[in-house]
Amino acid sequence: MGCWKQEKSSNWIFPTLILCIYGFFYTMKPSEPFLTPYLTAPDKNLTIDEVTNQVFPVWTYSYLALLFPVFLITDYARYKPIIILQGISFIITWLLLLFAHGVVAMQVVEFFYGMVTATEVAYYAYIYSVVSTEHYQKVTSYCRSITLVAATVAAVLGQLLVSLAHVSYFYLNAITLASLALAFVCSFFLPMPQRSMFFHRKDAAETLQGPDKVVATFSPNKPCGCQEDTDPASADTRPTPEQPAGQPQPQNHALRVLVQLSKDLRECYSSRKLLYWSLWWALATAGFNQVLNYIQVLWDFRAPSHSSAVYNGAVEAIATFLSAVTSLAVGYVKVNWDLFGELALGIFSTMDAGCLLLMCFTASIWACYAGYLIFKACYMLLITIATFQIAVNLSMERYALMFGFNNFLALVIQTILTVVVVDSKGLGLDIVTQFLIYGSYFAVIAGIFLLRSICVLVSIKCKRKILRFCKEPLSLAEHKSKQQTVAVYTTRL
Repeated sequence: MGCWKQEKSSNWIFPTLILCIYGFFYTMKPSEPFLTPYLTAPDKNLTIDEVTNQVFPVWTYSYLALLFPVFLITDYARYKPIIILQGISFIITWLLLLFAHGVVAMQVVEFFYGMVTATEVAYYAYIYSVVSTEHYQKVTSYCRSITLVAATVAAVLGQLLVSLAHVSYFYLNAITLASLALAFVCSFFLPMPQRSMFFHRKDAAETLQGPDKVVATFSPNKPCGCQEDTDPASADTRPTPEQPAGQPQPQNHALRVLVQLSKDLRECYSSRKLLYWSLWWALATAGFNQVLNYIQVLWDFRAPSHSSAVYNGAVEAIATFLSAVTSLAVGYVKVNWDLFGELALGIFSTMDAGCLLLMCFTASIWACYAGYLIFKACYMLLITIATFQIAVNLSMERYALMFGFNNFLALVIQTILTVVVVDSKGLGLDIVTQFLIYGSYFAVIAGIFLLRSICVLVSIKCKRKILRFCKEPLSLAEHKSKQQTVAVYTTRL
């Protein structure tokens, strides 16, 4: 029996299957597209202003407060305990959502939902600690796909139950609770990882070098910057940034890991290319999360749920499907992203801004639905591009670190937007004015990257002209002079 369990745990198929089942059930929440109508219905009897300005902002604040400590604890505890914690948080959230009443109770719901989203990192990081590198592509595809499938199925199911079977929102949340309970049970069957990405690395090199050289093997020899910035000839001769000559290493293992994380992060952001992609990631993700958090409030304002048919589930299902299609399409598009990537960021961010402004100024709920579909598809397209543009230049550890830090920056920006624009202690603006600000926010993002892309394209064109000019027959003195000019010019670019 023990041998069977050991073989089962070491096989990549078993943990992937359990994690996919867990991912399906924890994403299968048919009540989620109908949260705002549920809170404003007679059962909970909250007003739109209470939901918008007092309840929903708590999720942003708790998510921000919990994200960084949970990120570190997740890696230190080796993922599985945090996945179990996520299941517990899910169940508490929906129990309160079903049986508690009042603004304060719903604020507690949002706090626990902040715990849920903060612990989500464990789901996506767990699998890399229990399978070998050769299976990364497969398991990533399976885990990502199953959540998209579950989200689509949940939205369609919720819409069918509301529109055709006339099921109340209360029973829709009861179905969600049952699905989350199944996910919680599944989490106990996950094998406990023996290693993690940062605190419990078990590399062969680490074993050979001994405990005093752990930091030297923490990150790979490949620098995290862009490939064109790499000098392979000197990579093996100079001291690595992880081991500066003559500098004593911290004795405490946790402190040593934190120091290493800060060094890796500094190196990653020293690459100009990664810096610009990360800037878009943080800015756009903050705006996207803010829109996602309050879009149901806008829909309820345009077509009140107590007097109109609600199609939130159908819209979410179509949006998820379009997001999957656009994300998949990126893999088949042959574009020089180094040259035209920032132009794409600018163009599609302009489309996002246009969709949000359309939702702001139109009185038609159908126009709001259409604008949301285009907005979400454009964002998912761009975030997919940004993800692989950053990942292609980084090791798995540094990518995970940069991914977490970019999301942390996005959450900081989102919190500022929430405090200033949404919270009743701030401006406490109405939902239409909020979307006017979100549209203007994406317009600023679009302007930044359109201007940046124009500068890049013009500089490359000028560089090519200079290089062509240098290929003409020249005397030795003239050739040296023009080489110096080109070198100075390209260095400035």
